[in-house]
Amino acid sequence: MIKLLRAAWERLSVYLPILLMGVLALGTYWLVRSTPVFAPPEAEKPLRHEPDYFMQKFSVKSFDGAGRLKSEVFGVEIRHYPDTDTLEIDQVRIRSFNEQGRLTTATANRALTNGDAAEVQLFGNALVVREAAVDKTGESIPRMTYRGEFLHAFMNTELVKSHKPVELTRGNDQFTAESMDYDNIDQVMQLRGRVRGTLVPGNAK
Repeated sequence: MIKLLRAAWERLSVYLPILLMGVLALGTYWLVRSTPVFAPPEAEKPLRHEPDYFMQKFSVKSFDGAGRLKSEVFGVEIRHYPDTDTLEIDQVRIRSFNEQGRLTTATANRALTNGDAAEVQLFGNALVVREAAVDKTGESIPRMTYRGEFLHAFMNTELVKSHKPVELTRGNDQFTAESMDYDNIDQVMQLRGRVRGTLVPGNAK
């Protein structure tokens, strides 16, 4: 009996290393199957000109450091484009106050603006209105209106530009031109193309 057990053990010892290698191979295979595979990080995709969010029938207000209303934007729908960090607004209406508190309003069928509405491009039935005011010297500043199919308004620096036909009204005076650059702070107006104007005597300065 002892001889038989010894013979069996000797035979088993011959195959034992092979059996151990098989067990190790099965264990390694199980570990590989069970270990989660981490995919390499994907290359950053370039931003496409597609909106990442939108709002409908909205109103957004911004305030200065003293808590005074700086601007208010209304619209039927607004879309944000992350590639340019701009906002596109349908049926836009903007109210903006400069540091002196003078009100400027802007309306159009569509607008493209930066986040704080300091720079606005207006498309279709564009109208910018700067309400009458009094400057630091006490001189009255008449009401100004700008009309056209396209207006580029810089609300804080009071610049209005257009490369398309415009109509400008200053008090009772009226001008039309094929393009315009107007700096309201420096009171410098550049009208180009076919320029026509009507000056009314005694118009407010």
